Amino acid sequence: MRGVEQIPWLYDLVMTLAERGQLGRWRGWLARDAGGRVLEVGCGTGRNLPLYPPRGRLVGVDPHPQNVARARRRAPSRPLVQARAEALPFRDGAFEVVVSSLVLCSVDDPSRALAEIRRVLAPGGELRAMEHVRARRGWLARLQDLAEPAWIRLTGGCHPNRDTEHAVAAAGFHIEERGRRASGLMRRFVARSS
Repeated sequence: MRGVEQIPWLYDLVMTLAERGQLGRWRGWLARDAGGRVLEVGCGTGRNLPLYPPRGRLVGVDPHPQNVARARRRAPSRPLVQARAEALPFRDGAFEVVVSSLVLCSVDDPSRALAEIRRVLAPGGELRAMEHVRARRGWLARLQDLAEPAWIRLTGGCHPNRDTEHAVAAAGFHIEERGRRASGLMRRFVARSS
């Protein structure tokens, strides 16, 4: 069954509503200062692509052909590749910046995806991420756990109870305080290989 993440028009409708506040500002933050060779992992329907500065070289990847097609219409001059985060078709150290926006919750193997991100990052490169995370404890964490099976089916793969921030640190990245923000279950941050 396809979920919201694989139905481009529905995903864009949901995101248009969600981006009216903080989510929209955080998307702008992700792309605004990303310069040099940039890879956007899980570019989806390309909502971030027009936000990047015109300078620099940007490549977007997404595993779903219908999303790549929608992203091409949104940003026809940007190169896009159909690929999974767990198997990036790029050489080691190819990018100075990797952007991940609401992606690590949906990949099949977050550890493998983060290892691939580390592999394609140049020495000193940065991972710029915006993700939701599992609540630390209490009723909200239990609710995320209970809702997970239905939420995965509804969205097409999103796990609402992943501790993505912890997974990034466990994969050998150091999360910097510069630019780090937390709001409820949402996080944005810059991380570098440690």
